[in-house]
Amino acid sequence: MILSLSSRLSAQIKFDPEIQKYNFNSQWLLNVGDVNDGKEISFKDQNWKKVTLPHAFNEDEAFKVAIDSLSTSIVWYRKHFKLPKQAKGKKIFLEFEGIRFGGEFFINGKSVGIHENGVMAFGLDISDFVKFGNEDNVFAARIDNAWDYKEKSSGQRYQWNDKNFNANYGGIPKNVNLYIKEKVYQTLPLYSNLGTTGTYIYAKDFDIKNKSAFIHAESEVFNEFSEPKNVRFETVIKDQKGKIIKTIKGTETQISPGQKTILQAEAQVDDLEFWSWGYGYLYTVYTYLYVNNKLIDRVQTKTGFRKTKFEKGMVYLNDRVIQLKGYAQRTSNEWPSVGMSVPAWLSDFSNKLMVDSNANLVRWMHVTPWKQDVESCDRVGLMQAMPAGDAEKDVSDRRWQQRTLLMRDAIIYNRNNPSIVFYESGNESISEDHMAEMKAIRNEYDPFGGRAIGSREMLDSETAEYGGEMLYINKSSDIPMWATEYCRDEALRKYWDDYSYPYHKDGDGTSYYRSTVTNKVEKRQDAQVYNRNQDTFTKETVTRWYDYYRVRPGTGDRVSSGGVNIIFSDTNTHYRGVENYRRSGEVDAMRIPKDGFFAHQVMWDGWVDVENYRTHIVGHWNYPENTQKDIFVVSSGEKVELFINGKSYGFGEKSDGFWFTFKNIRFQPGKIEAVSYDNQNKELSRDKIQTAGKPYSIKLKKWNAADGFKADAADLVLVDVEVLDEQGNRCPLANNLISFELNGPAEWRGGIAQGKGNYILSKNLPVENGVNRVLIRSTLVKGEISLKAKAKGLISDEIKFKSIQINEKDGLSAYKSGDFQPVNLSRGKTPATPSYKISRQSIEIEKSEAGSNQDKAKLSFDDNELSEWESEGDISKAFITYTLKKEALISEVEMKLVSWRNKSYPIKISVDRKVVYQGTTPKTLGYFSIPFAAPAKGKTVKIELVGDVAEKDAFGGVVEITGKNDLQESKKANRSLGIVEIEFYEKPN
Repeated sequence: MILSLSSRLSAQIKFDPEIQKYNFNSQWLLNVGDVNDGKEISFKDQNWKKVTLPHAFNEDEAFKVAIDSLSTSIVWYRKHFKLPKQAKGKKIFLEFEGIRFGGEFFINGKSVGIHENGVMAFGLDISDFVKFGNEDNVFAARIDNAWDYKEKSSGQRYQWNDKNFNANYGGIPKNVNLYIKEKVYQTLPLYSNLGTTGTYIYAKDFDIKNKSAFIHAESEVFNEFSEPKNVRFETVIKDQKGKIIKTIKGTETQISPGQKTILQAEAQVDDLEFWSWGYGYLYTVYTYLYVNNKLIDRVQTKTGFRKTKFEKGMVYLNDRVIQLKGYAQRTSNEWPSVGMSVPAWLSDFSNKLMVDSNANLVRWMHVTPWKQDVESCDRVGLMQAMPAGDAEKDVSDRRWQQRTLLMRDAIIYNRNNPSIVFYESGNESISEDHMAEMKAIRNEYDPFGGRAIGSREMLDSETAEYGGEMLYINKSSDIPMWATEYCRDEALRKYWDDYSYPYHKDGDGTSYYRSTVTNKVEKRQDAQVYNRNQDTFTKETVTRWYDYYRVRPGTGDRVSSGGVNIIFSDTNTHYRGVENYRRSGEVDAMRIPKDGFFAHQVMWDGWVDVENYRTHIVGHWNYPENTQKDIFVVSSGEKVELFINGKSYGFGEKSDGFWFTFKNIRFQPGKIEAVSYDNQNKELSRDKIQTAGKPYSIKLKKWNAADGFKADAADLVLVDVEVLDEQGNRCPLANNLISFELNGPAEWRGGIAQGKGNYILSKNLPVENGVNRVLIRSTLVKGEISLKAKAKGLISDEIKFKSIQINEKDGLSAYKSGDFQPVNLSRGKTPATPSYKISRQSIEIEKSEAGSNQDKAKLSFDDNELSEWESEGDISKAFITYTLKKEALISEVEMKLVSWRNKSYPIKISVDRKVVYQGTTPKTLGYFSIPFAAPAKGKTVKIELVGDVAEKDAFGGVVEITGKNDLQESKKANRSLGIVEIEFYEKPN
């Protein structure tokens, strides 16, 4: 529900227990560079730049320069503001959602605290330093965003202040809020500086079928009066339409002076709507505090209720198994020319696009996401994996303490957000002791939130509640295993294929990079293998996902819980291509989809199995005469037929589960159509594209927040620019240079394209593949704005729109953008039906006998991918025989072999001494399957090596940006058989 804009904006700035939180983003002054006496009231700041937060001082550089070239500096922010006279004697707090990196803060010349981790929200108590009524207050912040910033107390750098992944948008790039509270109050969830934990709301004792749960609300309450206070706690729950569905009487007690205590309320609530994937149903929970039956404090919490479970290698949401499908996204989630500092509606626009691609999870990388993105995922129905802060390894001493303190603060701050389902303790494996520490923090501050805590890797951990590697396929029958990032390939949206301008052949790129250490161009491992065009990028997207889909729930006792593709949107972080930013997104930096986006829509449209059938033709249908090329289709059907201008060209060759290839198709102008069918020839879905004519005109389309374009010098609109033919079709090969003219009270922020400086802030911007997109920011003046777009030889276009005023007084406003954004309910409620069909059943192994190293033979089927059996170098001893617990009709063998990526083993498989398979195993990123031509009945299975092992990496070295090669080399001779895990299957009953 969108709240009434007029009623919220007309709220006066005064002390009111119903409105205790105020927007503190307006009327800031910015100076880049250090100054003397910047904290002093008398300091002359009239010439400083006027900005509205959030605002990074180096925003102009976002996507213009590489991550390690982003400007660093000491910067000062100052703000003049007034507080209502009714607030005198009250508690006054500031909430910063985050700064970059370390900051010192002053009010009216007095120090009020520091904050240094560069990521997390924190609070400042300014009660004793402010003036009220007509008197001016001056807040000043000195912020240092140096890459090598060191903690003042220890001299230690922060591990996550890293030039590879943590884009340095410096200063105050996130929101700031001000609170006015009585001296007995519900605390804020801001442990840094304030040492308080705020409100905690959760559901338990779920009855999903009958739409019921017990809702528990509790608040930490602090009495800062000098006398005891008799207090009463009460909770009111309102649904999405604002209707009260439950009032819960809570604790009544006396709180002594200086005492903190937890007050609680709990009751069963019926007829609940459960938060789910693509169903961001949220309730507003009000926790009221009364003193002598007079309301003195109200906290409003937007939250949702959902049930989770993590067992048998699977993730359950509202009692339904869900395979994780999504993206590992840089936490900066940035845009060209503005960085991460965007309004709430634009966060929703970006994050909902993930859901629109049928993603159900975003794994924020390395550092905690800012609150705006967390709340956005609540609204759009996107599960989150929330890290604290780290780099690429476990650490010790103060660096580890910094990580645990950040995790504590992040959990306290975000534990009421239903979209957070995982807490990530490390981007690499951490020790069992460290994992236990992180788990203890979770258990202390969020014991009932239904969130699994784990780490990347942790494949054999006794403590972690989930695990999974970065590139490889993992399976488990115990804790869920999901890939924390897969598919590193990069491709500009501009590059269609080998046959279309600008003719980017697969692999074109560079093998050089600028060192973040020496700042010199240095040779590195050749990264050309990653640099794709749209055809091959989409193919790789399909191939890599099918590895996980093939071993999804329903395929045996040991399964994969899915994985997240790195990344969703092109990012201003480390890169492997010619451009100075990473292009591995399924959408570009302006969130315009690439073909990979539509491939995911096809493959991911279901909780586990495909539930809604889709088809997508890769590329376009505008080629020179006599062009002959392969046509590719992504489809969830069993077979796909291709039609050109109504004539059938037969069925495509299927591979990787979803990829269909039609060889050597000659281009004919007109319509190309792909139709998918099931095995009974029933049509399931279709897609079509047609040849566009010559470029004829320009078309502009505007996107803005649901509650309008606000004249606050921070709001943004998006404007699409398309080049169309005379019939209104987009011209997929158009690369026209568009000239823009902006008039009225607005600021041009522009877009991005391949070229000098990536066209950042330029008012001349080419379309790419017939489309591009620009950003326009409001000013503090409301009024009519016009945008004109023209290009040589094309009919121009113009759009007009208005910005609207918001009420703001003395530097404060009651308007908070996130309150006005609608929720996404597009996918509907969690279905009650099963999410998968059982396609095969595991056959349990009783024992094993090996030709050598018998003591380790059991490791080949122990559900632990960090253990393995490997034979000696004698080929006569390179075999192992498994005895099953029952005689079975064996239909399939699945294996993960030692050095699976770079070794091919010639093997023979026998069932009860009868040979059922002989061949060479493929090189993989994990598991591979050998289905038998005909099921074989028996109780023993023998796997034996019958020739020399071929050894050569099949995946281009899989090189990290650091230069680290992930190649797994076996030190054994090439006549050894090695098995990490083996499984046997029979067809379902």
